[in-house]
Amino acid sequence: MTAEYSAHHLQVLEGLEAVRKRPGMYIGSTDSRGLMHCLWEIIDNSVDEALAGHGSRIDIVLHADGSVEVRDRARGIPVDIEPRTGLTGVEVVFTKLHAGGKFGGGSYAASGGLHGVGASVVNALSERLDVEVDRGGKTWAMSFHRGEPGVFSNGSPDSGFTPFEERSELRVAGRAAKGVTGTRIRYWADRQIFTKDAAFNLQELEQRARQTAFLVPGLEIVIRDERPGTEAGEPVETSYRFDGGISEFADYLAPDSGVTDTWRLTGEGRFTETVPVLQPSGAMVPTEVERECHVDVAVRWGTGYETVSRSFVNIIATPKGGTHQQGFEQGLMKVLRDQVAQNARRLKVGGDKLEKDDILAGLTAVLTVRVAEPQFEGQTKEVLGTPAVRQIVSNVVTRELTARFTSPKRDDKAQTSLLLDKVVSEMKARISARTHKETQRRKNALESSSLPAKLADCRSNDVAESELFIVEGDSALGTAKLARNSEFQALLPIRGKILNVQKASISDMLSNAECAAIIQVIGAGSGRSFDLDTARYGKIILMSDADVDGAHIRTLLLTLFFRYMRPLIDEGRVYAAVPPLHRVVVMNPGSKPNETIYTYSEAELHGLLTKLTKAGKRWQEPVQRYKGLGEMDADQLATTTMDRNGRTLRRVRMQDAEAAASVFELLMGNDVAPRKEFIIDSSDRLGRERIDA
Repeated sequence: MTAEYSAHHLQVLEGLEAVRKRPGMYIGSTDSRGLMHCLWEIIDNSVDEALAGHGSRIDIVLHADGSVEVRDRARGIPVDIEPRTGLTGVEVVFTKLHAGGKFGGGSYAASGGLHGVGASVVNALSERLDVEVDRGGKTWAMSFHRGEPGVFSNGSPDSGFTPFEERSELRVAGRAAKGVTGTRIRYWADRQIFTKDAAFNLQELEQRARQTAFLVPGLEIVIRDERPGTEAGEPVETSYRFDGGISEFADYLAPDSGVTDTWRLTGEGRFTETVPVLQPSGAMVPTEVERECHVDVAVRWGTGYETVSRSFVNIIATPKGGTHQQGFEQGLMKVLRDQVAQNARRLKVGGDKLEKDDILAGLTAVLTVRVAEPQFEGQTKEVLGTPAVRQIVSNVVTRELTARFTSPKRDDKAQTSLLLDKVVSEMKARISARTHKETQRRKNALESSSLPAKLADCRSNDVAESELFIVEGDSALGTAKLARNSEFQALLPIRGKILNVQKASISDMLSNAECAAIIQVIGAGSGRSFDLDTARYGKIILMSDADVDGAHIRTLLLTLFFRYMRPLIDEGRVYAAVPPLHRVVVMNPGSKPNETIYTYSEAELHGLLTKLTKAGKRWQEPVQRYKGLGEMDADQLATTTMDRNGRTLRRVRMQDAEAAASVFELLMGNDVAPRKEFIIDSSDRLGRERIDA
């Protein structure tokens, strides 16, 4: 470090150097998330072509050598010379930042790519990138090494590379059939840039492909995974195509049965904005242009309280919303408040007013807008900033939803009446919960007389230190009472298998004695009114037998927490105890005391016995196999499962709530057919040794 600071300390990064120096600025990060962002940039270019009406299929191939390839049958990247740079269109697209056909030149009415840096950023961050373009009856090809055009000696990224010295060459690699156009891009991500554990996530890729296929009806997206380590040992290919559009998307996303059908709200609006427009002379002149904004929304309300909302601009997801989301919510609020006011006597609402959460409860919505050159915040395009879109979306939603409420059709009248009943009941539940919270102070364990009699509470009032063990059966409770530290460990026994709340209604769940006791003891409410700050315990530990029934009980309990007390899982405060399966007493010679070793699986037991045999040690026969927690004495249970110094806990996390929800619905939901199909398909993987019998 030096105190001197002058002009020669300044660096000017030319071209793609800036991307390699600061990749996070362009792709967010250099882990798997950034790697996937690069892939989206290439895929979205092909999707923009499909959106413009060119090409109806995109192929994505994850090759065994770590590279990825994207193919389409669209118009193909231009191969002629761009006059200002003197370079071919292919080289301009892949080597020049802020260059492309999406700056209002008329090639795209609406597109996801706006900044002209997507393909060039991917090229800069690739060890090798090959592009082939079918156009004009020929196949044109070009290769790049970390953004620099040149020639590789063979098909490997680490083969000899010779950069072009005087001028680049877009070579003719073959002939293309008459009328056939398209682009094929294959690249190898640069491991100098990305972290060692960065990898393409097939599940995330499939989810994005499915989403895009919903948003562009008629577009087929095919994913082929040729990487080693696939479950079948062979390449896996998945295809997505949906002709129903966002209505089908909303039905797919909906987590509950419907109060209304899926309604489609469509319309458009115009606005003017002043933007710099490139003139033929090369000058940028501020010009007032008229824009057209197309709005397409699919909405449906269900019986639950969860809100599932997805918003898109030109098929690019905007997870953090923006002006279109604000306009959508503004329109919903206006219409439903007006309708509730008009039906105030029937609904018995008095002077209370709807709030946003009342309306969004149980809502599944897919909001899409298409507009030329939208203003996003940053290259990652997570927030729409175009101000005029807000009012246009609000007007469309207000007009279309009002028409639905004033429709003379019998179905529309019945569904809108049910919807008003639902939002008003949500409002009344919110007001009731708030009133109860304001008038009732939280009682601690010693003051409470309403807690279940079977709860063996702890003495400590320190929430962070306290632990609640939910114990399977009264027999285990007796042992656990002796094994616990009553200062900070509380016990709540449950009788057998609790209600399957994935199938049951909220009223059935609340009237179930076991479910109601768990919610009451935790003390933070349930569903939308759940308040994590009022939970009485820092850890919730599920302690069930180490057998099939115990696993089933644990799954039912997790379903209850997932559906009605999800913040506990989000915060990592739910755990599963790991009791041992076996107790091996190793017999030591002479007066040396015997040694007790616990094992937690059949494989671990066999490994231990093999190790003892090789060491010439003997053990007591038969080896004790615990069939339940009640078979342990207090010392054994404390040492293995409850004592903080020796126990093992498995934290229940929910990295992907949507994936967890789909698994819960498959295994525990009302629809039997998918579950039956899953069991049949998975039967080959179930061997006799995995059955606890």
